[in-house]
Amino acid sequence: MNKIVPISLLFFLIGTVSLFAQAKKDTVLVVKDTSKLQEIDPLTPAKAAFYSAILPGLGQAYNKKYWKIPLVYGAIGTSLYFYIDNNKKYHDYRDEYKRRLEGYGPGTGGKYDFLDDSRLIAGQKFYQRNRDLSLLFVVGFYALNIIDANVDAALIQFNVNERLSLRPEVYPDAITFKPNVGLTFNYHF
Repeated sequence: MNKIVPISLLFFLIGTVSLFAQAKKDTVLVVKDTSKLQEIDPLTPAKAAFYSAILPGLGQAYNKKYWKIPLVYGAIGTSLYFYIDNNKKYHDYRDEYKRRLEGYGPGTGGKYDFLDDSRLIAGQKFYQRNRDLSLLFVVGFYALNIIDANVDAALIQFNVNERLSLRPEVYPDAITFKPNVGLTFNYHF
């Protein structure tokens, strides 16, 4: 009798485990048809460019490329900082040179008393050139922001799937067995 209780308990556990093991749900595989064309909105690139023109980085947010927003503001902000700094130094050199032309000589309490007139003129030219280049960079990064949003929005709609591939290939020549370089374009049906 002592052996019957553990054996019946063992059969009971095995039966319960097999009952739960057989209660598995059926799975259905759904195959996505990749040959159907997605609907293309031709205004999406124009919207993204318009948003970036209104507020830099807004087009990147529209395209859901949030990681580009700090790059846009970093580039425009850095260029703008250098524009403001070079403009301030240009005006400092210019004001000091104007003081000299009014008759205040070196040693009369100016900011750049230690420089002679030729150095003040050279400093004005240097900072004016750097100021103008910085402004050019501000405008360039602003335009690049708009172009990036436009191109990125256009490329989001570009059809790329696994059946289309382009890759370089190195194959031996049939006669000399020297390696040849080629480019293969494969399309799998």
